[in-house]
Amino acid sequence: MVNSLPHPTTSTGRDGLAALLARPAKAVVALDFDGTLAEIVPDPEQARAHPDAVAALTALAPEVGSIAVVTGRPAGVAVRYGGFAGVPGLERLVVLGHYGAERWDAVTGTVQAAAPHPGVASVRAELPGFLDRAGAWPGVWIEEKGRAVAVHTRRALDPERAFEALKGPLGELATHHGLVLEPGRMVLELRPPGMDKGVALAGYVREVGAGSVLYAGDDLGDLPAFAAVEKLRADGTPGLLVCSGSTEVPELAERADLAVRGPAGVVAFLAELARAVREEA
Repeated sequence: MVNSLPHPTTSTGRDGLAALLARPAKAVVALDFDGTLAEIVPDPEQARAHPDAVAALTALAPEVGSIAVVTGRPAGVAVRYGGFAGVPGLERLVVLGHYGAERWDAVTGTVQAAAPHPGVASVRAELPGFLDRAGAWPGVWIEEKGRAVAVHTRRALDPERAFEALKGPLGELATHHGLVLEPGRMVLELRPPGMDKGVALAGYVREVGAGSVLYAGDDLGDLPAFAAVEKLRADGTPGLLVCSGSTEVPELAERADLAVRGPAGVVAFLAELARAVREEA
């Protein structure tokens, strides 16, 4: 094991890292975007990848089988905010947007997408009036995500109280329109069923025939991806789970093999991983 790399705290995590280092060409490195490659900010439209993220990804990408960004954002938005397009060394990068409903491949520079769920358009039209009737919490706002709609409470005077007060009513609204409610860090997302990061990640791992998988995330929406890696490990594919440290989401930290200090920690880990793979070669 290369000493400069952080050591996973679990035996399964150590096995996952060892497998990646032993056969990097068969490894998938999958990463959430917001909170993992980019800091969480009050306005999601202002989120951008950590300044060193592209350099770290560019150093790692030629050493491993594949790098995938798995996000609830539209794929094209993640590409723009990440600065991933047209970067030498990232020709094989894949962005699985909208929890896998959209896919951007760097090799073609195009987005492929499934047909939108009709319930999203219905919720989009109904949601402003619905929130007014629910109490019009000052500071609560709606984010249009194309194939999903999100309600943010982070700017409210009491973000946690607003979050808890709206979770039940928004869950009923989602169900009425055939959608599901996905809670996050002071955000409630209404989106189609059958879309989550676990489904997207497991499908991609099967597609490329990965021999090992690393997944890094920070939020409740990353729990399905953690579960997918745990299932892969149970079936014989080594995996490493990394938490982009957050006191807001202890559920993720408790299941991680390794915790790092936010996007800066993730980026530093990826850079060290690239060095370690080169040294092992």
